[in-house]
Amino acid sequence: MDKEFTEQTLVLIKPDALKNSLTGYVLSQLSEFHTGLRFSGAKIVHVSRMLAEEHYAEHRGKAFFPALIEFIMGRSHYPDDPWKRRIIALVFQGKDAVQKIRDISGPTNPYVAREQRPGCIRALGAIVPVKDAAGNVIGDRMDNLIHASATVSEAEREITLWFKPNDIPPLMRIFPTEVSSEHYYFKDKKLYTNYEAGSSCLVAPGDVVWKTDLDALSLLQQGKPAPCSIEAVAVKYLINNIPEYD
Repeated sequence: MDKEFTEQTLVLIKPDALKNSLTGYVLSQLSEFHTGLRFSGAKIVHVSRMLAEEHYAEHRGKAFFPALIEFIMGRSHYPDDPWKRRIIALVFQGKDAVQKIRDISGPTNPYVAREQRPGCIRALGAIVPVKDAAGNVIGDRMDNLIHASATVSEAEREITLWFKPNDIPPLMRIFPTEVSSEHYYFKDKKLYTNYEAGSSCLVAPGDVVWKTDLDALSLLQQGKPAPCSIEAVAVKYLINNIPEYD
């Protein structure tokens, strides 16, 4: 693969963009015509709580963490229509992919985006007051339409969280993969190498898996410290398999 096409970045079209029928607009702004970038992967995802918490893991424990989780899960915009709760996850690939998408997205805050980068995607966003059950304003919610990876290393972590290798065409994969020779199962936040009643099969022999995942699974199975949690590995293999419509 030509080196100029070996950078990838993750884009999430968030529930606020979907609710306001801005999907087509966002995709047109991110098209190859505007960016010179190509699609490497795309999927519609019902965001489970486990996936949301792993995506925003760096913010775990902060005061605004619960609101972030409710937002990306779609609960803020579709409180009464759980079947509508979804996002569109995309991988874009090409030269300077991370920075190009960041530039077109604009500043995180929609007000700042309109002031500093009129015409950018997030300039169409909004700051929405959040109210308690009594109708009192208790804070603000930033509806900024999309998520875009901030750095190349963050892009790798996010892409390999939201996408399995076979979600991306083989000739467009840029992160190392390996073929598993083992079974790995997941149940109640625990890892197994043999089937347990009620467990989900994450990986089977012959499956193509991110190398980082296989390395982590091997360490976790041996009870050794791993660079990530079992949830961070399991969640991508369970995308759209968790019927979490609470």
